[in-house]
Amino acid sequence: MRASIASSGTQSVYRFRAKLLRWSAGKTAWYFITLPAKVSREVRLVDAGPRRTGFGSLRVEVTLGSSTWQTSIFPSAPLKAYLLPVKAQVRKKEGLLEGRQMNVQLVVRRGG
Repeated sequence: MRASIASSGTQSVYRFRAKLLRWSAGKTAWYFITLPAKVSREVRLVDAGPRRTGFGSLRVEVTLGSSTWQTSIFPSAPLKAYLLPVKAQVRKKEGLLEGRQMNVQLVVRRGG
């Protein structure tokens, strides 16, 4: 699946395939999806704008499989991309494993 982008005045909808990655710090591990370069660039130009808050995070709605939830994406300067955290509850429900490609839908709503 190639990344697709649909924008309106109130929201942007991004659909793409990406891998689930594990990041460890000692005994703690977090799981993220790195947004593709094209999607990250579009989010930065169209959606982030001047309303960025702490750490440059941006509120989003995500759908993976049959799971939909609200979270935030965070910019990663070294990767020049946004990171999407994937919580344990979703990983378990959807049977997601590290390194596995998955279809992602990300919705960014722009407030007025």
